Amino acid sequence: MLGPYYRFQLTSVLSILHRLTGIYLALVAAPLALWWLIALGQGAEAFSAMQACMAGILGQLAFLGTLFCLSYHLLNGIRHLVWDTGRGLEIRSAYASGWLVVAGSFILTAVLAVVTL
Repeated sequence: MLGPYYRFQLTSVLSILHRLTGIYLALVAAPLALWWLIALGQGAEAFSAMQACMAGILGQLAFLGTLFCLSYHLLNGIRHLVWDTGRGLEIRSAYASGWLVVAGSFILTAVLAVVTL
C-alpha cells in the first residue's frame, strides 16, 4: 500500500502496462513464435507436437495474452507517436486517449481471437 497520499493515475498505470506488455512480447511471444518457425522447418511431426502444446489451455492463454499485448502495445505506441507531434498532451486528452487505447485493445484482441482461433 502506498498510503493515503498517492493515488495511481491512469497515465502512470498505462505507462507501466506498456512496459509490461513489451516484456511479455520479448520473453514469451517471441520465443513462442521462434518455436513455431523452428517446428515448421523441422517437419510435420515437430509441427504437430508444437500445435498440440498450443492447443492446450496454457497454450491458448499464452496466445490470447500475446494478442492482447500486441494490440495494447501497438495502440499505445500510436498514442505515443501522436504525443511526439505535440498533440494530445493536455490532461483531458491524455485520459481520453488512454481510455480509447484500453477499449481498443480489448476490441482488437477480441476481433483477432475470433479470426485466428
